[in-house]
Amino acid sequence: MCVGKDSLRLRIFSLTVFGIAMGFLEAAVVVYLRDLFYPEGFAFPLKPMSLHALSTEYLREIATIVMLLCVSIFGGRNACERFSIFLYSFGIWDIFYYVWLKVLLDWPASLFTYDILFLIPVAWIAPVLAPVICSITMIGIAGCIISLTQNGYAVVIRPHQRIVFIAGVLLIFITFIWDFSRIILHGGFIGKLWTLSADPDFQRIVAEYVPNAFQWPLFAAGEGLIVFSLVSFCRSSEKVRT
Repeated sequence: MCVGKDSLRLRIFSLTVFGIAMGFLEAAVVVYLRDLFYPEGFAFPLKPMSLHALSTEYLREIATIVMLLCVSIFGGRNACERFSIFLYSFGIWDIFYYVWLKVLLDWPASLFTYDILFLIPVAWIAPVLAPVICSITMIGIAGCIISLTQNGYAVVIRPHQRIVFIAGVLLIFITFIWDFSRIILHGGFIGKLWTLSADPDFQRIVAEYVPNAFQWPLFAAGEGLIVFSLVSFCRSSEKVRT
């Protein structure tokens, strides 16, 4: 179902402004956190956080996703529109999160600077370039869905395309949690997953951990699967006109 060009432009503009503002809000929180825990500037190894501060950070991350989901639910009229809104909003937010950090803190020093991306279920660690690539991909997927619907095509996502897409997402997810998953598995902490923040042995290892080898081949494979599923999806949708 297509919408008028003026209405579409307004929706995209509104979502863009929302993503930019949300990126600033996220960056502002990080400024406060770094003033508290990294006054000399953020760098690995990580500084210990209290259980209260860590729990609050978990809840903040969940709240961020809930906000994006709510915008998607209220802004979309069907599943595909909601999915595209979520991806577009997420992509804009994440890119401008780093833009605002650069403005406010002159960080990161480069796109290959390592960052903590997320904490649930374990810490996601990657060079800044990786989430930026993911965000650009999200915006691209959203753009394809919008373009198809605006040009009168039925959006058809077949089961095999979903499988390939999900496989790509899982590969990228694995690259993000690779280091901390290895620490947990090799250190025998799997049975203490919910109490890691209070485990002195785990905290000692984390206090010495410095990332130095991101799994770029695995990440590229995941991106490749996602792009392949996107191309396949666009081609199959072109065959079915409304």
